[in-house]
Amino acid sequence: MAGESSRQRWERATLARSLASVPERPELSAPGRLARLYTPDDVSTLDHDRDCGYPGAPPFVRGVQPTMYRARFWTMRQYAGFSTAVETNRRFKYLLDAGQTGLSTAFDLPTQIGLDSDDPLAAGEVGRVGVSINSLADMDELFADIPLGEVSTSMTINSTAIVLLGMYVALARRRGVPMDRVSGTLQNDVLKEYISRGTYAFPIQPSLRLVTDIFGFCVENLPKWNPISISGYHIREAGATAAQELAFTFADAITYVEEARAAGIDLTRLAPRLSFFFNVHNNFLEEIAKFRAARRLWCHIARDRFGLSDPGCQKLRFHAQTAGSTLTAQEPDNNVARVAIQALAAVLGGAQSLHTNSRDEALGLPTEASAQIALRTQQILAYESGAADTIDAMAGSYAVETLTAGLEQQVLKYLETIDRMGGMKAAIQAGYVQREIQDSAWQAQQAIESGQQVIVGVNRFVSPAPAEIPIQRIDPEIEARQKARLAALRSSRSASAASESLALIEACARGTENLVAPIVEAV
Repeated sequence: MAGESSRQRWERATLARSLASVPERPELSAPGRLARLYTPDDVSTLDHDRDCGYPGAPPFVRGVQPTMYRARFWTMRQYAGFSTAVETNRRFKYLLDAGQTGLSTAFDLPTQIGLDSDDPLAAGEVGRVGVSINSLADMDELFADIPLGEVSTSMTINSTAIVLLGMYVALARRRGVPMDRVSGTLQNDVLKEYISRGTYAFPIQPSLRLVTDIFGFCVENLPKWNPISISGYHIREAGATAAQELAFTFADAITYVEEARAAGIDLTRLAPRLSFFFNVHNNFLEEIAKFRAARRLWCHIARDRFGLSDPGCQKLRFHAQTAGSTLTAQEPDNNVARVAIQALAAVLGGAQSLHTNSRDEALGLPTEASAQIALRTQQILAYESGAADTIDAMAGSYAVETLTAGLEQQVLKYLETIDRMGGMKAAIQAGYVQREIQDSAWQAQQAIESGQQVIVGVNRFVSPAPAEIPIQRIDPEIEARQKARLAALRSSRSASAASESLALIEACARGTENLVAPIVEAV
């Protein structure tokens, strides 16, 4: 037909006949699904040099390092922590011996919200979802025989981050490790606690004061330490979409940088040490596009909103973790496949650091065997798959480039809405962010319950007999032992020195002095 494009001709002559005889799967018509087909028309406005560039150069879409994994693989940083410091130290050593290249520490709920193990509110939670840390002595046992000047340590801690950082710094000093060799990352992302997790201890503004005090201390004293890991992971786990994960993470990041600037911190020294933490969910192509869009977005935010012209300040470096919310208690061995696919998306998306979940995490904390399978998944990707041999292998894909641009536009719309509300603090206090996530979570759950979203082994292809696998059990006597250990510490320490150090912290908190140094002395 005259004036008919090649695509229109294909749709009329080929596609229509196929659809008439073999209709497409009905779930593919659901909102948010990928389009049937992507062609050069979808990327007709894409300019490679402007929109993609080259690895290691703005806008960093193709990666933050010029050679990416051809020079060095991503850090294989498995998240671990349970029971006591001694038990977690043993798991750390097990993972390092198995080839892990960085540590990531999970703390129990009392530690996360600032409760000692003998607090009545801590009852039943000591050592359950992470390691119990009450004192510098616990921290010493946690990192026994681990060289703090050689191993990079990540600590997933937020409202009490300043105390755990104080313990780590004090321990490094006690061992004679120079501060310029201490490397790692502190999550320290309290805003997402108000949005998605709830382990905050103070109102928003005092919490932000603690965040910026950590920024200031690290800029001056810990040149290899990332003072924050701005986290979209938990936002996604709470039910957010990929676009919401990026938008709300960047809105948090903008707030932190604004607070740092208001506190007089040199952004050119802080920005290169900002890090991010993202989820790797099930939609393989969308997740790859999400990471590519994230780098371009942050490059432009740093340059245009904060005037950071140095490319080193515009790089988005991130840790990724496979999606815990996608793991199923039913047929847990299926989780091995889910995690492998998600991990491949993180690698093709250019992650700097990666945690792969274990198959049994919908049932309990990982056993050693499950943790090893999770680590071996990363090692197979690195050494056997070839996925790390070229940089940004998905670049130029009509689908991936279209998804990358589409996610970027969705994120920018959210950021404009949050700006109109007066920023992220106002949006959180108004409940806007929480409602957006709740609505998305409800829609996702409805899709699963209706069968529109297939979960293998749960709502389709269900095995008649449940699988039996070993489950990690936490010794219930741990709580009593931790209480006794804490009582012994209190009885042996100098009560006057403890009181004096706490009084100094209070005096600093009432003023404007940075709180990290007095907390280091107190711990």
